[in-house]
Amino acid sequence: MTDQNKQRYAQTLKHPDTEEPIDLWFYRPLGFRLAQLGEKLHWTPNFISVVSIFLGIGCGLLCYPSDWRWNLLGIGLLIMADICDSADGQLARLTGQYSRLGRILDGASGDIWFITIYVAICLRLMPDWGIWIFVLAASAGFCHSKQAQLSDYYRNVHLFFAKGKNGSEWDDARQVVKDYRAVRFSEAPLYKVFLWFYKNYTQAQEAMTPQLQIFRKRLSEQYAGKPVPPELSARFREQSRPLMKYANILTFNCRAITLFVALMLGSPWLYFVVELTLGNVLLLYMWVRHERICRSFTQAL
Repeated sequence: MTDQNKQRYAQTLKHPDTEEPIDLWFYRPLGFRLAQLGEKLHWTPNFISVVSIFLGIGCGLLCYPSDWRWNLLGIGLLIMADICDSADGQLARLTGQYSRLGRILDGASGDIWFITIYVAICLRLMPDWGIWIFVLAASAGFCHSKQAQLSDYYRNVHLFFAKGKNGSEWDDARQVVKDYRAVRFSEAPLYKVFLWFYKNYTQAQEAMTPQLQIFRKRLSEQYAGKPVPPELSARFREQSRPLMKYANILTFNCRAITLFVALMLGSPWLYFVVELTLGNVLLLYMWVRHERICRSFTQAL
């Protein structure tokens, strides 16, 4: 890679505090190559996001057969989907093609992948488990959504203190609601629907983090639109950084590895059990720690 490409590659990364080792070693380099190709072919980040959705659906369909060879092919499609998921953000950072729709599509793509995977596994196991496999999957899916919401939220909060407002996607639910109300369904029906889901998503994130919302309100009152002082940002980053590894565990890579192991063992239900047990333990630990951090910073202000 030339020096120029190294500089451009570094531009596509979020921040060392939030990047996972597997991403830096595998997904980001391949995503960067795909982003470069997309730049030459004038692709948009949203186009790559849509491609990732179809690849993820393909993975889900291949989780249905009780044949490890089809399942392995499905995992391969899931890896390709995540390369695209990395590339869409990298292309956006390369070309400055940021958009609210892109942010929503990026988050929705992963949801669609795993909904398809969950349904396929349930249909596969239904002859042996009956309706109970759907109960297990629904419980795991609910927990999955909360784990993903909070992990995404904490990573963006950390990026806000690490890179500032322009380097983060830490949205305010009140602003999202205003944007939602400003869009007419007759003029942009699909975007209106996406915004409705995103509005609910951001409101759920804020409802889960009361101490963080108090801290955010106090910051807004004290600095009134001015940048947060560097020393405060540095102190928050220092305390938030250890939690990023737990946020990363609850995102894609560890889930994909868990799914791979469960499928290769011929026991895909194990994936649901891991989400309900280890996933929830990590979620609770991360939430308690982060809320304590925010409470201490609010008191200090």
